[in-house]
Amino acid sequence: LLGDEEENLFVPLINEFKEQLFGPFPADAFFGMHAYKLFDAVIGAYHDQVLIPFKMLSFSDGVNFTAGLPIVRTSPDHGTAYDIAGKGIADPSSMIHAAKLAVLICENRKSNAATT
Repeated sequence: LLGDEEENLFVPLINEFKEQLFGPFPADAFFGMHAYKLFDAVIGAYHDQVLIPFKMLSFSDGVNFTAGLPIVRTSPDHGTAYDIAGKGIADPSSMIHAAKLAVLICENRKSNAATT
């Protein structure tokens, strides 16, 4: 086994917030049966549990946000698309959403810093 996150991080968090949390659920059935629609947010412990289904559901406008960093990091959830580079046919929606989310997160962090 690698790491001790389950025991030292996940279990204490689950115990603290157990009235507000549901799961765990197997990712394939959870997304395949559209159970995610019943929740406000989905948190996955591992990259592939959530990011792959997320990309399948929101490829053109999805944004990946990396929490817990001292800087704001957002990224459009599409690939590099080298096959269409320079052809003027790329859809900028995901990049626009990523930039707008980065601004919103910066504003929220600034607002939270001012109140604490």
